[in-house]
Amino acid sequence: MTESFHRSGEYENPYEGQQQAPVNPEWPPPPAYTPASAPKKRNRGTVALLAAVAIVAAAIGGGTAYGIQELTGNDTVASSSTSTNVVPSSQKGTVAGVARAVSPSIVEISADSNAGSATGSGVIITSDGEIVTNNHVVSGASQIKVTTSDGKSYSAKVVGTDSKKDLALIKLEDASGLKAATLGDSSGLQVGDQVVAIGSPEGLSGTVTSGIISALDRDVTVPTDEDQGQQSPQGDGWPFEFGGRQFNGDTGSSTTTYKALQTDASLNPGNSGGALIDMNGNIIGINSAMYSPAGAASSSSDAGSVGLGFAIPINTVKADLAKLRAGATD
Repeated sequence: MTESFHRSGEYENPYEGQQQAPVNPEWPPPPAYTPASAPKKRNRGTVALLAAVAIVAAAIGGGTAYGIQELTGNDTVASSSTSTNVVPSSQKGTVAGVARAVSPSIVEISADSNAGSATGSGVIITSDGEIVTNNHVVSGASQIKVTTSDGKSYSAKVVGTDSKKDLALIKLEDASGLKAATLGDSSGLQVGDQVVAIGSPEGLSGTVTSGIISALDRDVTVPTDEDQGQQSPQGDGWPFEFGGRQFNGDTGSSTTTYKALQTDASLNPGNSGGALIDMNGNIIGINSAMYSPAGAASSSSDAGSVGLGFAIPINTVKADLAKLRAGATD
């Protein structure tokens, strides 16, 4: 034993006063004795911070659009740079699931002008009634009536138009609590991707069709003259030019050309301004032109979709929104 215990409770060192062996300077000094400490408790503030970071990360991963809209107000467009799952997981990837999730965001537009009445479609982008549609649906209109999927009717005013891109923004009067669509990202689309179209062909509101992306970056030429602004009341499709050929009538001398998505989803007169949607429920295009055989034939009995439709990519729409909201009218 190297230590003895006194009654006082202190230890006696038997080597006290004796010369001790020198300590090699290369040896590390013995560690100081430290009583074992209890496990440290994590600061509650740190836990809260980590939890907040986890929540934010989850929002970025799957619900960016919803989070941004809820935090910044009703006039914020629900937008996603990735593919947000708008469709419930139990119906993901189905036409029925897309239709159920997105139909409340699609409206029928009736526009009256000196040329008569015409019907088109539109997409709700804010809960207080901002709606994107085609310029040719509302151009020259003296009165605009909008009917939502639940049958409610609203008057609407044109906020801004861009005839060069065939886009228009209208605003419902005294509207609130509407379901805004989620605008997706059209840059990642591929030929063969499945899509769904929703609109009001021939006034049949809420019509759902499906197909695929047939081609990308198609050059489509459409008229910009106001007197050719609306679809013919006779039901012929909106005139456009593609590949050097005229479809559905003469586009006239004042035209513009834009890059479009081509789809074989059935589109008919009245689908203009409606939505082209991916299978997660994101809007990836605004339907704008479709080939109608009646436009080139003498008999309207030949009218109908032949699987040749075009849509304005949603990224083009998003890039134009600030201009439309500022009241552009060109």
